Amino acid sequence: MLAIFLKTLPFFMLIGLGWAAARTRFFPPEAAAWLTRFVFYFALSAMLFRFAATLEIGQIWDPAFAAAYLAGSLLVWGIGMAVARARRLSWSEAAMEAHCCVIGNTGFLGVPMLVALMGEAAAGPVLLVLIVDLVVFSTLITLIITAARQGRMNLAMIWSLLRGLIANPMIVSLLAGLIWSGTGLPLPGPVLEFLTILSAAATPGALFAIGASLVGRRADRPATAIWLTTAKLVLHPAAVGIAAILLAVNPFAAGVMIAAAALPVAGNVYMLAQYFGIAVQRVSSAILISTAASVLTIPIVMHLIEKG
Repeated sequence: MLAIFLKTLPFFMLIGLGWAAARTRFFPPEAAAWLTRFVFYFALSAMLFRFAATLEIGQIWDPAFAAAYLAGSLLVWGIGMAVARARRLSWSEAAMEAHCCVIGNTGFLGVPMLVALMGEAAAGPVLLVLIVDLVVFSTLITLIITAARQGRMNLAMIWSLLRGLIANPMIVSLLAGLIWSGTGLPLPGPVLEFLTILSAAATPGALFAIGASLVGRRADRPATAIWLTTAKLVLHPAAVGIAAILLAVNPFAAGVMIAAAALPVAGNVYMLAQYFGIAVQRVSSAILISTAASVLTIPIVMHLIEKG
């Protein structure tokens, strides 16, 4: 357990360094925004493309894995929605809270950390988790919120949703990598070296940016944030773990799935909340508390995976 904690500690130390630099204003908010942009559009996209392009489709696509992750996530999403509706929240607010319960920081934290901790073999399962999160759940919350506001669905709404998905650099880089992988051609040496150098900036850059983004967040409505944190860090990995057992997912891939589900609430949930103007402070608090708590919960989950 201590050994696992020490392995994960450097990742959280980088997050802490980003927080300290931004907190002291040595690293101003504008710098944090531009660093996030660099990681999102360049370094992380290069990493995702490289992984997808150098893996066979069969190493990424696993129907049992996808079904188990989706089933477990939908169960927790439904619980989050039910709890919110029981508190008489609107459908839009309930959808945003449910989103917090299942969308982890897979891109900025999960991809670099889990590949580093569990080896290159973890890349395929992590990418599949990211694909499900980006395509299925981003679509689901957008449809619910838009339908709740407009009272109906139309072609303009669907086109707007498709444009949003196509404009996401993580989706574009994954899709481009999968297309390249499908050709069966190896990446040219200089291109592979370029992608390797650029993607090396993804891990420190992403973790530093996560820490910097936590500055200014306040733990308002702590009871709600603690509930959302518990759902994300405890219920979500437990649900996908049970689903993985029931659907007989490969043990290693199941471990990666559980570890990915144990990640804290993603920063892009806050971006969605801001964009729609829904539950912004609640989401911000959930990100802050879940990220802080994950310093302890992720080593515990990794320890249980190793024992299993």
